[in-house]
Amino acid sequence: MPKMKTHKGAKKRFKVTGTGKLRRRQRNLNHFNSKMASKRKRRLRGEHEVTDADAPRIKKLLSS
Repeated sequence: MPKMKTHKGAKKRFKVTGTGKLRRRQRNLNHFNSKMASKRKRRLRGEHEVTDADAPRIKKLLSS
């Protein structure tokens, strides 16, 4: 059987914590930031946990 390859797009967007949870960036922070309020930009910073419904699908993409 051939080896399963890691999905490179998912690899760039998600990371697995030490306990096996998945972390992701928030959306809406890539462009058109000059017109965005500073308060909103601060709130969108940092990483958040992936929902339980999406986690198995993403883990499958990350399995290598």
